[in-house]
Formats: sequence, structure tokens, C-alpha cells
Amino acid sequence: MSSRRSTGLAIEAEGLTRSFGETRALAGLDLQVPAGAVYGVLGPNGAGKTTAVRVLATLLRPDGGRARVFGHDVVTEADAVRARVSLTGQYASVDEDLTGTENLILLGRLLGLRKPAARQRAEQLLAAFGLTEAAGRQVKKYSGGMRRRIDIAASILNTPDLMFLDEPTTGLDPRSRNQVWEIVRAVVAHGTTVLLTTQYLDEADKLASRIAVVDHGRVIAEGTPGELKSSVGTGTVHLRLRDASVRPEAERLLRTVLDAPVQLEPDPVAITARVGGAGSDLDAGAQAARVLSELSRAGIVVDDFSLGQPSLDEVFLALTDHPAAPAEDERDETLEAAR
Repeated sequence: MSSRRSTGLAIEAEGLTRSFGETRALAGLDLQVPAGAVYGVLGPNGAGKTTAVRVLATLLRPDGGRARVFGHDVVTEADAVRARVSLTGQYASVDEDLTGTENLILLGRLLGLRKPAARQRAEQLLAAFGLTEAAGRQVKKYSGGMRRRIDIAASILNTPDLMFLDEPTTGLDPRSRNQVWEIVRAVVAHGTTVLLTTQYLDEADKLASRIAVVDHGRVIAEGTPGELKSSVGTGTVHLRLRDASVRPEAERLLRTVLDAPVQLEPDPVAITARVGGAGSDLDAGAQAARVLSELSRAGIVVDDFSLGQPSLDEVFLALTDHPAAPAEDERDETLEAAR
């Protein structure tokens, strides 16, 4: 892959709308994606992420609004957009009955490479993605992580200016997820812009330089991971109580002291709360100290205490009033897109 530097915006979307029957998948979505980095689109299933990707990749026409990819309109200049992008969806796009080598050679030939050049490119990618030993095996015999790697390899046979990765690590084990993350970093290092959709908050946090939080078909927040975390407070206090029976009293006390959301964890003795919010005249450390003092005064014993930066999970909860866990799926829009 030849290295190249991009400037400006890779994607500009304004007011995108798209419905499937009575289901509104996009409800005025706006995006500005800088070129040359990973841009995360974060949200639960059903938020509209896949629909947005399909519109931007010219696979679906929007009902309203407009979008441009490197200055080209996705509706009126679809061919120019397709020449500069690739798409790796949630499910394997390669032929499972063919071997890894056969898949890449076939796709290389379809892209106009002569057979020797297609074979050489296939060998390069198989080696780069750690698939040389599996090159002669049918893809249906690959592990989940290997399938995702061959999918991404197929997407960069011709190095794209923009790669859409739609939930590329769904269902993968931690080791395979880390391998895919390393591949994404390598692709970006060679000049490709990546738009990554994901419902995994840690994935967006580790990979993306900017993140758009999407819910019900629109962007509800956008910024760097640090900016998003700071928007809901400068810190998060985590408490473990000695006695689970006093947790309701501790929760009430924290809400009174902090005037901020308090989250009861699945562990019956654990509580999490945001501190150092914009409306407070105390910093996070001072607020945390006050919490401990008030709990002690109330006779509530704390066995463990920590103060850290808010997580993206807490950001999502604060913005949407529900955690970033899978909600309804996007079967309606996926079926519609396939027609």
C-alpha cells in the first residue's frame, strides 16, 4: 500500500433521512468526517448506523438530505464515490467455498488486474494479514477472526481512499478483535480514512480520533473521546460498600450531595456516580472527598473507592438515558437494502 496524506473532509452529510415502511432509520443525520483518520460512529443496534453506511457507500438512496464523499455527491456522482471507497459489512462478503487465495485473485481480476498481478497482490495481503498458512483452505473453514481479516484484505485489494467498516469485530473473541484493530491502524497509517461503526465502546475509544454518538437516526453528540467524556463530568467515582443493605441509603445520599446521576451496578454493593460536572463549584477530587465524608458521617462503610475519568459507556448513558447495549436489530433496513 502506497502512503499518501489526505486533508480536508472525507464525508459531509447534511440532514440525511431514510425510512423503511413506517420505520425511520435516519432522521436528519449530519456528519463531518475528517480525512486521514478513524472516525467512529457509535450506537446500539437499530440506531441507524448500517443505514448511514449504506447511504454513504451509494448502496441506498436517501429519502432526504445530501451527502458528499471527497466532494462527490453520493446520488448524482455515485460512480465517482464508488471508485474511492470500499465497504466491509457485518457479515463475510467473500465466497466461503473458495480458498483465501482464490477469493483474492477473483476479486483482483474483477478489479481489472491481470492474473499474475492479482496473484501477487493476493500473496502480499495474505502475508500482511497473517493468513499465508491458511491461504489454500476454504474460507468456510476459517475462524471468525480469520474471516474478518480476509474480508478486510478483500476491501483493500485496491487501496481505497475511504473504508467503511460496519461493526467489523461483532462476535469475535478478544484476541481476534485486537488483530482487527491492528489491521485498522495499519490501513490508516498508509493514508486511508476509516469510518468505523460499532456498538463496542472500548473499540471506539481505542481506535477513533473523533466519535459521533448516534441514537434514533440522528447524531446526538460528537467530538474526541476526551471531549465526550468531559461533557458529562471530569470524573467518575466507584464505590464498593461493606453492607449491601445500606446501598439504597448510600444512593440517596450521593444523589443529594452530587446532584448528578447515580448508577447501581450489577454487584449489589457497587455504586458509580459522576463528579465534577459543569454545574458544580467543586472539582472532581473535592466532590469525591465530600462523598466519602458524608458516607462516613452516615455510618456507611466503604470497602473500596476509586476516582477515574468517565467511560464512553457512562457518556452514552448520560446522553440517551439507556446504556449502549444492543437494542432492536436492523433487520428491516437490511432486508430492504438487499432488494
